[in-house]
Amino acid sequence: MILSDLLDARVHDAAGRALGFVVDVRLVLDGPPDGVLAPPRLHGLLVSPRTGTSFLGYERTDENAPAVLARWFRRRHRGTFLVLWDDVAASGTDEGPGVVLRDGYRRWDPALPPHRGA
Repeated sequence: MILSDLLDARVHDAAGRALGFVVDVRLVLDGPPDGVLAPPRLHGLLVSPRTGTSFLGYERTDENAPAVLARWFRRRHRGTFLVLWDDVAASGTDEGPGVVLRDGYRRWDPALPPHRGA
């Protein structure tokens, strides 16, 4: 699968109701190291009910400057949620276009914690 195939894909629940668009993916590095880091694993999808555009990093809880942009992105993406990859029943690469979530999927908070870099 190519991740770009998922970005901007329509998302539906198991009953066929439209939920929004994939605006980003979450990857984790939680496996055994393969060199310096573990290979990335697809953890989940960010689904926005209003737009197919990215957060551009403003999903981090400490990103607030410039303030006008931070407020605009947060307002534009209100209602966005994270769905775990295990809750994806089918993706466009499996059966037709779009993403279908399994019955009983759970919505998670899309916010990332503050950046802990140097």
